Amino acid sequence: MKNKVRAVKLGSIAEEMGIEIGDCLLSINGNEVKDIIDYKFLISDEYVKIEIEKWNKEVWELEIEKEYDEDLGVEFEEMILDKPKSCHNNCIFCFIDQLPKGMRKTLYFKDDDSRLAFLQGNFVTLTNMTERDIDRIIKYKISPINVSVHTTNPELRIKMINNKFAGNIYDLLKKLTQNGIKISCQIVLCPGVNDGEEFRKTVEDLYKLYPGVENVAVVPVGVTKYRQDLFKLKQYNRISAGKQLKVAEELQHKYIVETGSPFVRLSDEFYLISCMKVPDSKFYMGYKQLEDGVGMIRLFRDNIDREIAHLKMNMMGSFTFLTGDLAYDDIKKAADKIVKKNPNLVIGVKKIINKFFGNTITVAGLITAKDIIEQLQNEKVGKYIIIPECVFRKGYEPSKSKDRVFLDDVTLEDLEKILKRKIFVCDYTGKDLIQIINENSEVK
Repeated sequence: MKNKVRAVKLGSIAEEMGIEIGDCLLSINGNEVKDIIDYKFLISDEYVKIEIEKWNKEVWELEIEKEYDEDLGVEFEEMILDKPKSCHNNCIFCFIDQLPKGMRKTLYFKDDDSRLAFLQGNFVTLTNMTERDIDRIIKYKISPINVSVHTTNPELRIKMINNKFAGNIYDLLKKLTQNGIKISCQIVLCPGVNDGEEFRKTVEDLYKLYPGVENVAVVPVGVTKYRQDLFKLKQYNRISAGKQLKVAEELQHKYIVETGSPFVRLSDEFYLISCMKVPDSKFYMGYKQLEDGVGMIRLFRDNIDREIAHLKMNMMGSFTFLTGDLAYDDIKKAADKIVKKNPNLVIGVKKIINKFFGNTITVAGLITAKDIIEQLQNEKVGKYIIIPECVFRKGYEPSKSKDRVFLDDVTLEDLEKILKRKIFVCDYTGKDLIQIINENSEVK
């Protein structure tokens, strides 16, 4: 049933009022609770009147006096409380359209839900929202939110997103920012489509809304081997990726002078593909765009340089690091630094080529268990294997399972059994890599 309570916090208002697991929240102050956003807004007052349906169908009316913004102390079975809104777009670069058949059903679900943008940091296009939805964001002060912009050119955005309502993005962004909503923007850059001068204009348009639009993250389009009968897309190479960085750098210099912030940042892929120098940590200003792959390499390098001082020198052990093609050189350099500091360690680095999606996919976050198994089964590996946590599935999943599951539905436990190795999961920023090595090495 909708709004079903899954947990009650000890010592909370809910426990004191007799609310139990399995009870259902019917209303707050006479208002239907459609989702978690409604709940958070309606429950904030110092006095609330709620209706609860008990397990035996009794309806309780509870009057509660509390501190302003104090929560009841309940968790619901679903954060959204109803089904997430599916996407009505048909973007030319959509990664879900490039998935092979036969994968888990939920992986094919396209969400474009403003509530997930608020709760989980998902990006939304705003094309599937009514004026009432926009007003609700403003009324409830749902901020910050993440918006997929791609271009501010109305005709081009309609073409890229394949939605006739996609062209008014700039007006919507202006309305939201003028009403105090903070926005982080994302651009998926497609060669020959929205890059070059189109990219420059889009960034300049968004900068006019600063500081309401707080920042812009730019990622390159991902192209798998399953693009049959889809819009023809190219990939970035050393020259074309370098050109986009040059455009961005011209704008960044101007914005840093004016605001102290570069405002727009390109993901690490552009730097690694173009072989251009990765900026220092100051450029990333707190790494707020890590989920877009912006600054991960710099943070990884800095974490290794800092944490290596804590490497235990009287320990020995053997490890194999797994990574994708793109980050291989950085992971190899990190392994070499660690072994140079403590020669008693044996560390191998295995580059997993993405045969599942195609070798055009080079990021570690899309590595599948199938590829790991095929490429490691006949290889000599260390006593322990270390993999980055970004390889595991994320997003809207109705399953209550807490298992770490790869994109191809293999669990971490299954992979350990197949490879007959203990596998440790490392934060993708490398902050706990030295700790994992220390805790799983033996005294010499």
